Amino acid sequence: QVQLVESGGGLVQPGGSLRLTCAASGFTFWSYTMKWYRQAPGKERELVAAIFPAGGSTNYASSVKGRFTISRDNVKNQVYLQMNSLKLEDTAVYYCNVLRTPFEYWGQGTQVTVSS
Repeated sequence: QVQLVESGGGLVQPGGSLRLTCAASGFTFWSYTMKWYRQAPGKERELVAAIFPAGGSTNYASSVKGRFTISRDNVKNQVYLQMNSLKLEDTAVYYCNVLRTPFEYWGQGTQVTVSS
């Protein structure tokens, strides 16, 4: 079965960096678009970044463009989110996601807290 397991969250000061990892299993990882979402308290879940299978092209939310980098390792079946220059408003639970039509799968999430 499909499993997505996130790790790497934590507490960081504004301006700091974190690297999130999502370990995927149960599907042909290399052939699917992988996404990172986040959900802050009281807000809707939002798409942060996506990486496509062919060529590894990427998309980012405007709020993180230039600060976050999504990447993937198709040998390790992992997707990463490098987060630099973190801001208070980046505080959220971050989720890994894959859509295998007709089903959508989510990890359990990892908490990122940006605080001074």
